[in-house]
Amino acid sequence: MKSAFEETGKTKEVIETNYRFLDDKGAPPIKYVKSDIRFIEVMENVCSRIMQYNLHKERDGSNRFAKGMSETFSTLHNLVNKGVKVVMDIPFELWNETSAEVADLKKQCDVMVEKYEEVIEDWYKGSQEEDLTTYLCEKHVLKGQDTDCLKETWAGRKGDTAAIAEDKKKKKGKKKKGKDSEDGQKKEKKVKKKKKEKSKLHNTKKRKTEEAGHTSDEEEIQKKVPLNQEKTEL
Repeated sequence: MKSAFEETGKTKEVIETNYRFLDDKGAPPIKYVKSDIRFIEVMENVCSRIMQYNLHKERDGSNRFAKGMSETFSTLHNLVNKGVKVVMDIPFELWNETSAEVADLKKQCDVMVEKYEEVIEDWYKGSQEEDLTTYLCEKHVLKGQDTDCLKETWAGRKGDTAAIAEDKKKKKGKKKKGKDSEDGQKKEKKVKKKKKEKSKLHNTKKRKTEEAGHTSDEEEIQKKVPLNQEKTEL
């Protein structure tokens, strides 16, 4: 839920309202980040995001639920790809299907969201500055209970495909950001160079025009002004 609100909170989009009052003045536009539409969209879809997770039995605590293929199934898939016959209680066709544990977690999420909807709405209508995990989970859902699960982190270990995939994703994001910054600098230099060349060309044309105009004026003066010297005959 926290990541869902963070993802949808980056936009500066506003929603135009078509309501008219007695004075025929329309209602002011509403910022999407504070709108009911954003709140409803997040609340309706937040638990469905859990279906993207898999059960990682090699991990402990809340870290057992994470995105990406688990280390166990990654190893089994590699064996099958190498031609090794793997016999399990679960058919190969169901290896990538949602596990019963993840499906149960999704049901628990639906119940929690419905139960604490007003609490989440109070946070949403406020400043939204307080960390949602602290506000919702620590102060309400787990109030008076063990909150150690909120502090659990997974550092990853060698061979963990999900952790490797996450690291690659982060590195790719940093690389793209660095590339965008580099491209921006190159573009800025190119624009400055063009402006400089344009300014230089303008100054050259101006100088030539002034020189041409100066010569023309002198010739015109010579034509208009008569010579005061008397004519002499040889």
